[in-house]
Amino acid sequence: MKTEDLRTKSDDELSEALLNAKKESFNLRFRRANGQVEQTHQMRILRRDVAKIKTLLGERRRAAKS
Repeated sequence: MKTEDLRTKSDDELSEALLNAKKESFNLRFRRANGQVEQTHQMRILRRDVAKIKTLLGERRRAAKS
């Protein structure tokens, strides 16, 4: 996901995207442990997506406080 796309989403949509990314990460870890993952770079991409979403949610929370 691109950061510009994430910035246009609401907080609820970001929370849902975070949940989906975490579920997909869990599934990829399981498949990797069983040797079924061919595209191992997907783990890295998902980790970065989770970090982007958490960063945006944190920025919004800090902006709402001030």
